[in-house]
Amino acid sequence: MVEVHVIRLAIDGVSNAHVVILQEKGGDRLLPIWIGAAEADSILMEINNVKKERPLTHDLCKTLIAGLGGELRRVQITRVAKGTYYAELHIVRGGEVIQVDARPSDSIAIALRFPAPIFADESLLVAMGEEEPDEGEDVVPETPPAQSTDDMTVEQLQRYLSNLRPEDFGKFNL
Repeated sequence: MVEVHVIRLAIDGVSNAHVVILQEKGGDRLLPIWIGAAEADSILMEINNVKKERPLTHDLCKTLIAGLGGELRRVQITRVAKGTYYAELHIVRGGEVIQVDARPSDSIAIALRFPAPIFADESLLVAMGEEEPDEGEDVVPETPPAQSTDDMTVEQLQRYLSNLRPEDFGKFNL
């Protein structure tokens, strides 16, 4: 597992979906994960320290974990299968570690609220922008053949991600 942190929230220009982009600490490899709008808003609000009058779902999760005597030790993004990413919350309570299956987007939003470190499996990280194109050469990321990233095989997703550059994503103001 490699520790990562949120560097950007973006809009995928191909699918118009929200993407959270994680970067390995002390390195250049990235992990873009397509997420829902509500989760993107929650992550963005926490990064910008925006508080709502009433708690959001991720605020409630933090309150429940802490109120039950737990502490979020870490989040692990463990794998991708059929375009779906999997994560675990590692909660410590009474000396026991409880692993809870969760979506990466929710896990990231909760980790930011504690704060707790986020880790990703080494195989999920993609080196981006290592090769610069020749001057005047257009580089266009390979787009999925008339399908969303949710329907891609692992190999198609890896090929797609390996051709993306951070500049290929629009960005939110963090």
